Amino acid sequence: MMATYKVTVATGSFLLAGTMDSISVTLVGEWGQSPKQPLNNFGLDFNSGSVGLYQVKAEQDLGRILLVRLHKEPFLIFPQDSWYCNEVTVEPPGGKSYRFQCYRWIEGYTTVELREGTATLIYEEDQPLLLQHREAELKNNRASFRWKAYPGAPWKLDVNTLDDLNSDYKFSLIKMSSVGLTREAATLELKLKGLLNLQESWKTFEDIEKVFWKKKTEVSEYVSHHWKEDSFFGYQLLNGANPLQIQKCTTLPINFPVTDDMVKPSLGNHTSLHIELQNGNIFFVDYKVLEGFPANVLQGHQQHIAAPMCLLYRTPADEILPIAIQISQTPGPQSPIFLPSDTEWDWILAKIWVRNADFLVQQGHTHYLSTHLLIEVVLVSTLHQLPSCHPVYKLLFPHFHSTLYSNMIAETKLVQPGGTFDQCSSIASDHFREFMQKGLELLTYTLLCAPDNFVSRGVDKLPKYYFRDDSLKMWAAIESFVCSIVDCYYPSDSSVQKDSELQAWADEIFTRGFLSRESSGVPSAFKTLAELSKYLTMIIYTCSAKHASINNPQFDFFYCMPNAPSTMRNPPPKTKGTATCENILKTLPEVSSTCRMMVLVWLQTRTSPDMVPLGNYPNQLFTEEKAAQCIKAFQKKLSEISAEIQKRNQDLPVKYYYQDPPLVENSIAM
Repeated sequence: MMATYKVTVATGSFLLAGTMDSISVTLVGEWGQSPKQPLNNFGLDFNSGSVGLYQVKAEQDLGRILLVRLHKEPFLIFPQDSWYCNEVTVEPPGGKSYRFQCYRWIEGYTTVELREGTATLIYEEDQPLLLQHREAELKNNRASFRWKAYPGAPWKLDVNTLDDLNSDYKFSLIKMSSVGLTREAATLELKLKGLLNLQESWKTFEDIEKVFWKKKTEVSEYVSHHWKEDSFFGYQLLNGANPLQIQKCTTLPINFPVTDDMVKPSLGNHTSLHIELQNGNIFFVDYKVLEGFPANVLQGHQQHIAAPMCLLYRTPADEILPIAIQISQTPGPQSPIFLPSDTEWDWILAKIWVRNADFLVQQGHTHYLSTHLLIEVVLVSTLHQLPSCHPVYKLLFPHFHSTLYSNMIAETKLVQPGGTFDQCSSIASDHFREFMQKGLELLTYTLLCAPDNFVSRGVDKLPKYYFRDDSLKMWAAIESFVCSIVDCYYPSDSSVQKDSELQAWADEIFTRGFLSRESSGVPSAFKTLAELSKYLTMIIYTCSAKHASINNPQFDFFYCMPNAPSTMRNPPPKTKGTATCENILKTLPEVSSTCRMMVLVWLQTRTSPDMVPLGNYPNQLFTEEKAAQCIKAFQKKLSEISAEIQKRNQDLPVKYYYQDPPLVENSIAM
């Protein structure tokens, strides 16, 4: 008996999503398939944002619809153009509708197969055709997205240029235009001021503040006025662009011989260093990872890198103050311990060396390695091991939006020979991989999981640590959401254990991202629901709240260049009493390097016109109502967190808003 199906086809709503090509459809059911039928109503069918309804006839009832085949073919004399298909809905006679998600570009003249959108685990497959489709999808992905090995560092996607990247992973046209215009406007402003190519020292600290003077923010203004203050130095180790470095100190490192007499002026007469160590009021930042690292040469001048250590004291007023700085890892007559009681410029210069080291670690390890590179490994492993019908794929993939393209920009524009780092950073491109190797050796699962991280560093009780407070709220909200989704599809621990695709996915991330390093503590397999949920929480937290809290403060805290110099032109002082305002300005980056780094952090922190906040899912990958309810609960919790953050910020002199959910992007998109 003839059967008529209502087929709805939705085209993406953004610019150039539509096509003039001919589109036909074949419905594949468990009892047969329909003839190939052109989709053609009166007028233009597949314009941007269009939703077309068509009647598709089959010679018999096809039963459950398993696949939809879309055939893209030439139409008259029109040239081929790409088409972005959102989804296809099929309504059989007298039955429930089936949704077939696409959400990708269809390029060239080709046929694509779309699977019905119900999330399905491999051991739940009851149709050989769907199992074949599942395997074919992964085989195609492995051929299209190949690994490129980097000795000692996380593997990356084997793509050489931005143009080579699959269109589904590029920035949208509106985002590309926005980034390009922002970059050109910033560069033009500096050129008109005669600064971009000026290879001279800054004359005064006030001159530095005139760069991008129209682009200042409330926080960057505060930083410009307070960067020299000890209290602000400590504050930004908690709530700045690198808030993951500080740790509690219970025993002084043997190579940092600070004495009671040195710090008594900072601690007061009624206590001692030993007592404050016991009371848990001494903290520490150590940049040992930079020790012995070769420095760049800029404009023919050798730059310098130090590996400083800084001791900090939590005062009775809950301020975190620096009380001792050693600029190297080797104590001795030529590596003095600088103190707040030294001359003003000696102490400022010592703090600047710490800020330079903090900048380098933030850029390379905290930001690029532990967010961008980590998520690239997760993304490619997902394409290799999880088909698009897998619930973990559906959960994670919205959080990968634009990440590959963002990473490719970094690879081709920032860290390649002649790129931005070669022009303004003390770490050159030819040593950047080595820097990643050092960082990976220190990266552990404990550090990647926010609650464990704070406990391991002994800062879980530290007051005024707004980054930690907001991170724990965001982690808890994400964890609750993840657990609810996992419970929808995995009824027991054994269901996790027997998911062969999931286990292969975990193993590939472990081997390609962490190089099978057991000491990392990163799981290579999952035995329980709890293990899986924690791992997925870590990934989404990294893509969203963590990246936002590291990337988005950069312009606010780096705009004032002395607060975060990208390089140092003179070596660290070997004696006290030699620092002056003039020689500090000659040590800091010259004008050109300063401007190039400011352009970079300005671009990195701009909000894209098509930014998607955390908890929003424009592409509806889950079709089940139970998953939709989980998303609604997640959105409600994020709204509550936002209200709490905004209320707290009303009373703060420096507002901490980087993890306010509406400002947190769903993915690493810049």
